[in-house]
Amino acid sequence: MTLTISKFRRLLPLLAVTVFTVACAPLTVPPKSEYPVGRARLVLPPGTWQDLGNSEESIAGSGGRIALQTRDVGLRNAQGDWLAVLRVQTNRAGDLGGSPQGIGSCPPQQDVTVEDTAAGSPVRADCLRLKLWGSRAQWLDKNRPDLVEWLISRQLSVSQPYTYLSYRYVTEAGAWVKIDALVDQRLLRPTTRSNEEFLVAGRPALQWGRDLAQAVRLSVGMVDGHLAIPPFPFPTPTSKP
Repeated sequence: MTLTISKFRRLLPLLAVTVFTVACAPLTVPPKSEYPVGRARLVLPPGTWQDLGNSEESIAGSGGRIALQTRDVGLRNAQGDWLAVLRVQTNRAGDLGGSPQGIGSCPPQQDVTVEDTAAGSPVRADCLRLKLWGSRAQWLDKNRPDLVEWLISRQLSVSQPYTYLSYRYVTEAGAWVKIDALVDQRLLRPTTRSNEEFLVAGRPALQWGRDLAQAVRLSVGMVDGHLAIPPFPFPTPTSKP
């Protein structure tokens, strides 16, 4: 069908309204939360995150004290339940003042998945630890009493069952990043209906931990320390377990 000049002129107002409507359409991408922590810029995936504050401390290094800052954040669902809590710690300055004590420690542990990418290096730490059932049998109380004490002091209770993950990346060149995470299993583990599915259900959680580790490694090479926490593999649950 041939479009005459007169027909085209009659369509112009309609085309203008269409273009204006598209140009003014609201963005559907939810904003991401960002928080400074030490030398890094913590960028969180979409979700209802809440800033739980920050704290300062220092640790001993072979050349003096190392100033660190910790940022705490939590993820909630629409009902207000805590689905995840992250503690992210980085160094304040680029010079660590020598090697931190026990820099390369990443010992194996029974019933815990441990990946030491630094391969036992005495001068570098690249240690990922994952306990899929971190909420069982007071495991956290026995292995991370400091974290339990902090949770109690803030009256924080993560939905159970939850997974515990920690990652530590330290180099003599001036990088220090440590992350502790308690995550509602529904964000990391699929629903299982058979023995075969149960046996491989922990893979998404481990992959999320590896993605987190890679994000940390990338962040230490960024001028602004951009540290993007990867999205959880499964959507935010809207009800209690």
